[in-house]
Amino acid sequence: MSFLDLDHLQKSFGATKVVHDFDLHVEKGEFVSFLGPSGCGKTTVLRMVAGFETPSTGRILIDGQDVTGLSPNRRRIGMVFQAYALFPNMNVRDNVGFGLRIARLSRAERDARVSEMLALIKLEQLGDRYPYQLSGGQQQRVALARALAPRPNLLLLDEPLSALDAKVRVALRDDIRAIQRELGITAIFVTHDQEEALSISDRVVVMHQGRADQIGTPAEIYNRPATRFVAGFVGQLNMFDAVLREDAALEFAGQRFAPAARRVLSPDGTPTGPVTVALRPEALSLTPRREGDAAIEGRVINYDFLGSVVRVRVEVAGQPVSIDMFNSPDAELPRPGSTAPLYFSAEEMLVLPK
Repeated sequence: MSFLDLDHLQKSFGATKVVHDFDLHVEKGEFVSFLGPSGCGKTTVLRMVAGFETPSTGRILIDGQDVTGLSPNRRRIGMVFQAYALFPNMNVRDNVGFGLRIARLSRAERDARVSEMLALIKLEQLGDRYPYQLSGGQQQRVALARALAPRPNLLLLDEPLSALDAKVRVALRDDIRAIQRELGITAIFVTHDQEEALSISDRVVVMHQGRADQIGTPAEIYNRPATRFVAGFVGQLNMFDAVLREDAALEFAGQRFAPAARRVLSPDGTPTGPVTVALRPEALSLTPRREGDAAIEGRVINYDFLGSVVRVRVEVAGQPVSIDMFNSPDAELPRPGSTAPLYFSAEEMLVLPK
């Protein structure tokens, strides 16, 4: 049995069902992210695991124990919220030790554990400061230490980085992952940020309209999306209206492409007729990369310099298409208004049902 088992969870608020038959099995020490847009049900599932919401149907098991009917304080769960939720009248040490005091640990035990936690989050010198004297990133580190101090079985993080600026977010998400690995604690992380979910997770649950559309490793989610929603939500896609013929040839952008290996995403696996062909920006190139690459003609609109990546925008058959290429000091960037062939491998094409 897995360490955390969510069996057929459903949640309704009145006549509105917000979570539909949700199943998930998480191994001990695994880091799993719930990824999806606002209103998809990811936070509701997290709140059911925490005990703040009661499932309409289904069970929640932690380490083999059915906790569905237990109150939050009896589940041994650490929770980190989007808002830091620190006590403004307590300094850092007292905030971190709050749960230990509630658990009636001795002063010596509390002091030792708090010092251990402050060392873990690298804020040993700030124990006497108050929350208003800390930056947003420092406050969230304190909130993380407070959640971990009582040695919970499970760590839940509800969009803990969304209130921080971009550079701090990247640093703190890496710290959270490093701390989780060091402690070996099982963690569930809720986010709407694709980069966050893909960069730090063992597995990602992509949620859509209260359902888990796909559960898989970051590479599986990105490279082999299981539904049209996942394909469009995770990463960027260039979409082309196309026709799949009976002989498996594809027609789009005014050209016909012979049958070739391609990824087909359809309930029956073999759609014919109108379909959509999707290509990732990095799958396209302005120069051929291998023998046998297919090509379509385009007109360069402009380009965006993004540091390590240059995103070239090209018009193909009347629609804008994005191409991502690595920046190089010696690279010659395309001139807006010029024509250019776009090369890609047939294996990169993802065929979606219309």
